Amino acid sequence: MTNEQLTISTLRMLSVEAIEKAKSGHPGICLGAAPMGYALFAKQLKHNPKDPNFFDRDRFVLSAGHGSALLYSLLHVFGYGLTKEDLMRFRQHTSKTPGHPEYGVTAGVEVSTGPLGQGIANAVGFALAERILASKFNKPDCELINHYTYALCGDGCMMEGIENEAASFAGTQKLGKLIVLYDSNRITIEGSTDLAFTEDVGKRHEALGWQVLRVNDGEDVEAISAAITLAKDEKEKPSLIIVNTTIGYGSPLAGTSKCHGAPLGADNVKELRAKLAYKTAAFEVPQQVTNHIAEMAPEFAKAQADWNKIVKAYKTKYPEEYEEFQLWRKGNIDFDALDSIYEKPEKPEATRASSQRILNTVAEYNPYIVGGSADLATSNMVVIKDGGDVSATENGRNIHFGIREHAMGAICNGMYLHGGLLPFCATFTVFSDYMKAAIRMSALMNIPVVYILSHDSIGVGEDGPTHQPIEQLTMLRSIPNIKVFRPADATETAAAYESAWTGKSPTVIVTSRQNLPQLECTTPDALFGGYIAEDSNKETPDVILIASGSELSLAMNAKAELLKENIDARVVSMPCMELFDIQTAKYKESVLPSNVRARVAVEAGRSTCWYKYVGLDGEYCCIDSFGMSAPANIMFEICGFTADNVVKLAKKTIRTCSKAEALFGNRTDAE
Repeated sequence: MTNEQLTISTLRMLSVEAIEKAKSGHPGICLGAAPMGYALFAKQLKHNPKDPNFFDRDRFVLSAGHGSALLYSLLHVFGYGLTKEDLMRFRQHTSKTPGHPEYGVTAGVEVSTGPLGQGIANAVGFALAERILASKFNKPDCELINHYTYALCGDGCMMEGIENEAASFAGTQKLGKLIVLYDSNRITIEGSTDLAFTEDVGKRHEALGWQVLRVNDGEDVEAISAAITLAKDEKEKPSLIIVNTTIGYGSPLAGTSKCHGAPLGADNVKELRAKLAYKTAAFEVPQQVTNHIAEMAPEFAKAQADWNKIVKAYKTKYPEEYEEFQLWRKGNIDFDALDSIYEKPEKPEATRASSQRILNTVAEYNPYIVGGSADLATSNMVVIKDGGDVSATENGRNIHFGIREHAMGAICNGMYLHGGLLPFCATFTVFSDYMKAAIRMSALMNIPVVYILSHDSIGVGEDGPTHQPIEQLTMLRSIPNIKVFRPADATETAAAYESAWTGKSPTVIVTSRQNLPQLECTTPDALFGGYIAEDSNKETPDVILIASGSELSLAMNAKAELLKENIDARVVSMPCMELFDIQTAKYKESVLPSNVRARVAVEAGRSTCWYKYVGLDGEYCCIDSFGMSAPANIMFEICGFTADNVVKLAKKTIRTCSKAEALFGNRTDAE
């Protein structure tokens, strides 16, 4: 058995043994795609397992994340520091080998994958980031940035709509350094792909502007490697390499859906071992394989050593550009030097307009900020002025993602993870539904991608209920590890940007279409998530009005009306629940004292997420039904967003709490 054959057999056996021990996993793709993995890691990938994060490495994305056992086997065999014990703890709590690849958990894993298709869009983001950085920093005599992005996908990825979105974008952008290996085994969980998927994937991608190459035998390592070489030679088009494989290769379940998502079983593993003539004990790597990989190690190290020489030469020849490159890599933004973003405009202004002005101020001093919209840049107001376009022929900062929200979010995830850029993306708030899965992955990976969502409420007006977000704020707030800002004016919008780019988790900034008054009561205290905008004159307020966004001014108006009736209200601005919730108990008590049970939440969205602040006795000036087509001012009046209605609700909750106090005394929830 040749070194290559034995190494591929080792990858196969390590994968199925890990799955068998875990009694959970997907052996089919691991067995079928092992030659692809070997061809890439051994013959084509520019990488150094001893330093998995060196900047000019090739990026590899396992879009078919359910094949994680194969990736872990590759990382183990090629020396990324993943141990035998790690493989033996596949899919176990706190292990370095989780069920699907997770960014930040395993060295060599570039991005969390599993939701099919997203990995390809992430790879598009990696490739786009590489090109942007290369166009900025490369010199004719010194190519500082020069690497490829690879993705391995399966039939499931190709069925997902996001793959077509991302592939269309990549073709339009002519991302010639993006190479996708397609493990075409023609089997899904339910059986043959003929049940649901009969399109010609190759022709589709050719129509989208890709080079399409084919390898008829997935066991032919040389043919796979040769196809990758051809793909590298194509500079204008991304490449799709369709590799015909057999799911579950070598096992008695080969070619069937039975080996897709369940362990093979002990007897079938035994037969597989015999079929492969594999005699090494479980979880052990044959010495012949260890020696074979060791022979490659100098070449792997040389890839990084060569780049280090380029860096040294670049630093000498172009010292100013080198320093700028280092700044781009760090991606830090000094908001202490950007005090002007907190200056209030003199006239009413939509927070989308505030957002554009603040975004441009920050972007002017931080050129590594790039981004764009799903064909709504002028409506979302996210254009970086004089930034130019990002296109196949222009090296600018404004990315035209097209009407592809899901891919847009996933591409931005890839761009951030590549390093060197701070990406943002934008659309209407109601269309956040289309990219929720990508936003969720940002949160899961804990990466600070910024999502700018305009047209935040029924203030959209005449466009009607299809375009008026009602439940989206609740949906976004329900995602763990995310900050959702709904600012009331320019000051709070500035705080949203400062929080977004000084934090380590994704931020959603939700802005208004309509002009809003610039309130004297708003301050950078919005960075606490919630704060007292205007207090009562009493030590204990009669009622607390809690509002976000455009409704803060409404709450202020209601406070003035209540005071005419000798009811003294505290107004609390709550632009970001997530930030408020992590403040100290003392701070939260100072803003929302537990002995004031009379509370009203005021927000032009669903009431669902406000219960934790208003309690059982509180009231809601919210909207729990879909909107209608009408001018914005009419919509707000019809739906009860008036000072009179807030006053009415305040009086109601005061009466409710007074009755409760008369019956039970003034007790706190804790009592």
